[in-house]
This record gives sequence, structure tokens and C-alpha cells, in this order.
Amino acid sequence: MLAIVAMLSLPAVGQIPGLAPEKNWGLGGYVKYMATATIPDEASNSLDHLIHHRLNYEYRFNDKLRFNLGMRNRLLFGDSAELAGYGDLIGYDPGYMDLSKNWLDKTGVVGNSQFDRLYLDWRRNDWQFRGGRFRINWGMATLWNPNDLFNSYSIYDFDYEERPGSDAIFVSKKLGYASSVDLVYSPNNDSELTSYAGRYLFNYQGWDAQLLVGKSGLDQVIGGGFAGDIKGAGLRGELSWFDPTQDEWQGAELATAVVGSLEMDYSFGGQRNWMGRTAMLYISNPQKPTNAIAFLNLPLTARTLSFTEFTWYGDVSFDISALSRVTLSTTYYQDGSYFIGASNSYSLADDWQLMTVLQRFDGTGHSLFGKSASTLLFAQLKWSY
Repeated sequence: MLAIVAMLSLPAVGQIPGLAPEKNWGLGGYVKYMATATIPDEASNSLDHLIHHRLNYEYRFNDKLRFNLGMRNRLLFGDSAELAGYGDLIGYDPGYMDLSKNWLDKTGVVGNSQFDRLYLDWRRNDWQFRGGRFRINWGMATLWNPNDLFNSYSIYDFDYEERPGSDAIFVSKKLGYASSVDLVYSPNNDSELTSYAGRYLFNYQGWDAQLLVGKSGLDQVIGGGFAGDIKGAGLRGELSWFDPTQDEWQGAELATAVVGSLEMDYSFGGQRNWMGRTAMLYISNPQKPTNAIAFLNLPLTARTLSFTEFTWYGDVSFDISALSRVTLSTTYYQDGSYFIGASNSYSLADDWQLMTVLQRFDGTGHSLFGKSASTLLFAQLKWSY
């Protein structure tokens, strides 16, 4: 595979003697291989493989206008690919534009390519305009984001660090230091699911805060969030109120819900760079999925981040060496479900990284995770270029 490294260009301010002109484009990405072993308590074990290639491209027309493209190419093979409908799940694109294509779909193996970034970005003075497919991150917290109306994701998906994008038009106006007004319009093929929202972001005495209002799918939304620190401890919170525009959807009854999260972290420092984090999620009217597999694999929204009224999380991380870091985490759900995780990332070289992950989903007999308890083991090798 050809590796191309391009330097970022500067605005044209005249030629500088002795300095060669820089390129107005950039190309990079990575290639990953991941093996996944699933060990259910009451079923046969399975082994899956993933080869994941990513391409990131940027072209800068000038200092104001640029074009970005991000593409995922995945080859999945193993026991899960033997299941009926697996190719449809991998090839599903929830966006207004269908930018996903299965170029291989056979029993036991699926190949897919998808554009998750494809947009034009224009900036001038305090104005910014962006249109296409891109990520809209309105979250203030780092774990659960009730304010993230456009790009919610599962906290257990560590393999997709870029996170999905949205098909949208974005307009922003800076108002001063750490202050802006943002407007987003995200169409849907079903007009009733079209989303749009506005956000006012500001800073008050060192604390970042935001207020937002709009429509997310079938819900009208009002929300707000904050982020700051107290005596060295980071404190972040988000709250959103969802009011459905319909009484039911596809046979399911819809109801008003309040979703809030509170999160704190603290860096203890020291030779091992110890860090701890804890968080709580509240959903006044949670929607229970049909099973654990549906919850862990189907797309989430800002109001379906959990399936119980209260959910708690905690983690601790530390360095084994300058090249290796360990994270231990746990999540507890009010129905008795729980998650235990352990991961280690090791830098093999400048562009090579090895990650190993253990995930345990379990719970009491009648809990969602307890009904299908399992252990997952991951080994991921990544080369960046």
C-alpha cells in the first residue's frame, strides 16, 4: 500500500526564499486488523475477523475553502458473517445520502465501502459554512451526551474512533471569546424524521456552557450543558428534554423524556499518570430494546443512550510504561445488568499500535445483559500512514 504524507499549506503570502512551495492537499489514514472472540455462557463460541482501511483526504482551494473526504473500507469474515442479514446490517447507511456499498456479500464474508465524511467547508472572518456529510459534536461530556442530537454512539464501540457523520448544512457565527451561534439542518428521506437545531455556546468565568433548541427526529428538544473544573477535577453535565411530535411511531408508543448526564474526572498524576472518571446517566422514560444484541448494535439516539432510568459508570487508567497504558472500566444498569472492561494500548513503533480489549456483559437472571451473558476478547493491530 502506498503511503503518502502531505504537509498542510499556508495562506499565499508570497514566496519565501529557500522554502519550497507546500502542497494544497493532504492524504492519510490507517489500516487495522482486528480479531474478535465471542464466548457466550450458553451458546457456542465464535471468531470474527476485520480488516479495516481508512482514507482521509483534504483539498484546500485557498485559505477559506476546502474539501474533505473520509472513506472506510472493511472486509469482515468469520462466524458472524454466516448469519442471515449480516450483509444488510453492515451495508446500512442511515443518512439522507446512501454512501455505503457492499462490494462483496457472501456467506461468511462481507466487503463494504462507505463515505462517512464528504463535505465543503468555507470560512471567512467570524463566519463558517459547511455542507455535506460530517460529524456534528455538540456534546460537552466525554461519555454520555444527551446534547449530541445528531451523532450519538455506543460507549462500547472502541473500533470507530472517528464516529459517524450526519448529512447536514451547518452555519456558525463567532460572537467573541469561546462564544458562537450554530445552526444545523439535517434532512431525512422521511420528512417526519428531519432534524434541525440551534445552539448558543458561551463562556462564563472559565466555564463553557451551551443552550440548544430544535427538533431531533420525532422529538422537539430543549437542552443545555456545561464543562469546567473544580480544584483540578473536571466537571461536565448535559440535560435535554424530548417531546415527541407524534403519539406513536411504527406501532410503538412515544412519550416525553428527560435525559441528563453528569461526569467528573481527575488526574492524579505521578509516575504512572493515574486518572479516574465517573459518570451517571438519567432517563426519565427509558425505552427497553428487544434484546442485548439489538441495544449493542443498532444506532442509538440521544434519548436511547441506556435502557434503564439510572445508569452508572466508572473507570481508572494508568501507564505501565511510556509506551503502554491500561484502562479498567465498569457500567451498572438499574435492571441488574453490568459491564466490565479492560483494555491495553501499546505503541509498537511511531506508526504502529497494538490494542487488546476484554469486555464482559452480564447481570442478574432477568436483566437484559444477564439473559445473554457473554465475554468478548479483541486484539487489534493498527498501522497509520
